[in-house]
Amino acid sequence: MNILIIDAQGGGIGKQLVAAIKQSMPGAVITAVGTNSAATSAMLKAGADHAATGENAVIVGCRKADIIVGPIGIVIADSLLGEVTPAMALAVGQSTAKRILIPVNLCNNIVIGVPELGVGRLIQNAVEEIKKSG
Repeated sequence: MNILIIDAQGGGIGKQLVAAIKQSMPGAVITAVGTNSAATSAMLKAGADHAATGENAVIVGCRKADIIVGPIGIVIADSLLGEVTPAMALAVGQSTAKRILIPVNLCNNIVIGVPELGVGRLIQNAVEEIKKSG
């Protein structure tokens, strides 16, 4: 199973996702793509198998992934303080991969009807969903 994790800013959510998936599913191949080098570095340090940075890396990664995981902003152009380009959001949205989106209510993107959970619990929920998909 090829899992693509996309994150922005400092890569905190991506870092936690990489660590949790590696612990729960050691055989999973994780490619981490950061919208910036800090996010990429954080995910690589957490144990990602492959890592890259930037718009083209997101586009290429989305074509090869079985599952795409990241904060909900990865499907919204100009989100995460502008780090998600329209081309990135389009690539994620058009991918044939299953998308598991973390409902982080930031940057004026509010998901109604989703209980306010801590990031740790959101990560656990995402890993459980990935395991169901594998």
